[in-house]
Formats: sequence, structure tokens, C-alpha cells
Amino acid sequence: MSHKSQGKTKTKKIVLLVLLGYLLIMLVGYLGVSFYFSRHFYSGSTINGLDCSGMTVEQVKAEIEESIGSYVLNIEEIDGKVEKMTAQELGLTYVDDGGVDRLKEQQSGFKWLASFFTDKTYEMTTKTSYSEEVVEHLMDNLSCFQESNIVEPVDAHIEDSADGYVIVPEVEGNTLDREKTLKAIEDAVGTGKTTINLEELGCYVKPEVTSEDPELLAQLESLNKMTQADVYFDFGDDRIEKVDRTVIKNWLVQEGNTYRLDENKVAEFVKTLSNKYDTYALPHEFKTHSGKTITLNNGENVGVYTGDYRGDYGWCLDNDKTQAALIEAVNQGATGEIQPVWLYEAKNLGVDDIGGTYVEVSIEEQTMWCYQDYELVVETPVTTGNPNTGHATSQGGIWSIDTKATDWYLEGPGYRTKVKYWMPFDSPNDVGIHDLSRSAYGGDVYLTAGSHGCVNTPEAAAKKIFDIVEVGTAVVVY
Repeated sequence: MSHKSQGKTKTKKIVLLVLLGYLLIMLVGYLGVSFYFSRHFYSGSTINGLDCSGMTVEQVKAEIEESIGSYVLNIEEIDGKVEKMTAQELGLTYVDDGGVDRLKEQQSGFKWLASFFTDKTYEMTTKTSYSEEVVEHLMDNLSCFQESNIVEPVDAHIEDSADGYVIVPEVEGNTLDREKTLKAIEDAVGTGKTTINLEELGCYVKPEVTSEDPELLAQLESLNKMTQADVYFDFGDDRIEKVDRTVIKNWLVQEGNTYRLDENKVAEFVKTLSNKYDTYALPHEFKTHSGKTITLNNGENVGVYTGDYRGDYGWCLDNDKTQAALIEAVNQGATGEIQPVWLYEAKNLGVDDIGGTYVEVSIEEQTMWCYQDYELVVETPVTTGNPNTGHATSQGGIWSIDTKATDWYLEGPGYRTKVKYWMPFDSPNDVGIHDLSRSAYGGDVYLTAGSHGCVNTPEAAAKKIFDIVEVGTAVVVY
């Protein structure tokens, strides 16, 4: 072998030895780093935000324990106040459950080089130990749980005001639900959360009804619609009965989400009107032609006939129909006058329901007077029913003209008489005013030759009265 060939071979060996040396150095270096990372966390490793780069498991545990020792829970309240609980107050300690060890086991020392290309961010539940009784005690001593600082929630509600019903807004208050708050604090402490907002976590007791509640708004609308009614009844002579919100609000009853009128209360109101203004068949004060005021008991003092002789003149409310009209007006929110509905009507709606046109008959004086618009237009002697034969004329009350007829036949036992002017006022007993040709009127004639109950009148006077009166005109007999 030539010296030249020997030199080349030697050079190759040297290069190979150098390469082997480098590889050996690199291998030793890699193994050394691998050994290091077999006991330390990869660079860039974080656990729950803690930088664990190059730290051993024990060092990480120590850091965690230290961080737990400095733990503070910030409790944000509804009024912006923040109260705190510290680890020392809580008796909070770290419990090693092997979580860090398990994370380290995921990092093989031999794969340290590949770790530069992988995510090394870890999250784990850090197990801690604390006394639930201590947490509860600390919570109960928070300022927000002291009675003097607590404002109870108040539901939105409807109140009456001078201008109508209004919604009073709800009061949020700051009352905490004890169980929810305790759970929120324990969850935060257990997971290491450092801040909780009690309002965001729904720990506050809220009003059940707010000012935007659809049911409450429906009630408000219903109330204001009904109580905006402002109506009145006019019973004459300035006798006004108003029905406005001050009256209506006492008639309201709630029915579901709306209100309705209590018909019984409306009926009671209408009954008071009836008791106050009805005059039909009731005693009347009457000023006679002589100026004397007498009381007419509407036939109660007759006691002669066996029939119904009570006067039938006056006003009488139809309570049911008047009630219905009033309810309809209120439900519609009406304003203005409501007309009462009458069962019986007189000629004048006022304190004096007779008015200025009426007929007056005095049994004792056997005289009849007819007034028109308060002016005397007829004064005539008459002959009334014979009380000695059981035919006394209905008296002691006020009746109304039931009808008017001419050329009428009056019939009874043993007689049939034609009259020119017939004006019955006590129809059940066939008693009325009519013309009749007699030899004498007035005086005591009625005691011996009286009528069968009617008011016999000279024809001229009967005609004049017939032309003046109309159906419903009052006839006063006493």
C-alpha cells in the first residue's frame, strides 16, 4: 500500500471519529436534558395560569400552596360594595390529590425537544380544604346580611291618586337568597375563583311583579277605563246624584287580570235612589185650595171598599233597568247625564211631583177644582159616591188620569148610562170623573143620592176639565 493511500484512510478515520464524538456529545447532551425534564416541567408550561417552566413537581405544589395561602375572594354586591373573604379566614389549605404529578407524567423527558412545538397550557382543579361551617359563619357576618342594611323587595302595585289609578314601581331592594349566596361562595372558593358578582349570579330576591308586568298593566287599564266615568242623575229641583270615580272605585271587584263592577253594590246604590226619590203610592204633602197643607196617605184611610184603593200617582224607579243603564255607562267610561228608567211616572220630576196642572176634589166640601199651570181654571160643585151604600169615592190619596174617552157608557148592576166625558182615575174600581145631568150638586146630596163612586160633574165643567187634563194628570181626592 502506498503512503498516499494510507494517508487517505487515516483521514477518513479521523473524520469518522470526530463525527462519532459529536454524536456522542449530542447524545449525552440530549440525555442530560431529557434527564432534567424527567424531573422538571417543560419550558413554557403553565398550570392554571402559573408559569411552571423548569419547576419540579414539588416546586409547583409549593407555588400552588403559596398562591392558595394568599387567596382572597372578592364579593361584589348590588350597590357596588365589595366585601372580602381571605384564605386565613376561610381556613383554606391545599390538598395534594396528585393532580400536578399526573400532569408531569404527561411530559416525557425524552420528548422535550418536541415540546417546543406543542401546547403546554394546563388547567386542573386544585383541590382545597375548608370548613363549610366557617364559610357559612363568614357569610352571615357580611355587611349585606345584617338586618339594618337589608331592604326588602316590593312588588309594583296599583294605587289610587287624585288623577286616577297609577302604577307604583317595584323596589328592587338588596335582600339576598341565603342558599343561593352560600352556594355561590362555596363554588368560588372550591374552584379558586377570586371574584363573584352576586347580582350576575342571581343571588338577590327579586320583586315578583314589575311595572312592566302585562297583568298589572291590564288591571291598570281596566281600572282607569271604568273610573273615568263621570255621570249623574237629575231628579229635579237641583237634586243631583253624581256617580264618579269616588263612588265607582268602591264598587270594583277584581276578576282575574281585570276589574268589574260588583252588581250587588250597584243595586244597593240604585235602591237608595229609589228609597229617596220614589213617590208612587206613597204619602204626599199637599197644599189645598184654601192654603192648608194636608198629608195624603194614598187611600190607606178609606176602608170602605174591598178592592185596592191606594193612590197610583207618583214616580217609581225600575231598579233593574236603571241599574243596567248605570252599569253600561260606567263600563263605557261615559260622561254626562243618565236618564233613570221609571216603572211609573208622574207629571213633574221634582219635590212637588204633581206640578201645576191637576184636579183637586174635596169630599167634605163636595167641590172640585182644576188648575192649569198653577192657575185655577175650574171650580165646580160635584157629587161623589154615597158612603152609606158602600160606594164611597176613593179618597185620601193621589191618582192619575188613566185614559180619556167621549160618548162612553158606564155600566153596573142595574144601570147603563152614557156620558159625554169620561176620565177614569181609579180604574180597578171603575171610579172616575164624568158629566151627569143631576138636579143638584154639592152639599149633602152625596150622603143620600150619591154616585156609585164616581165624581159626578156638571157637563160644562166636565168638558173644560176634559180639555185641560191628559193621561197621567194628578187627581187629588181627600
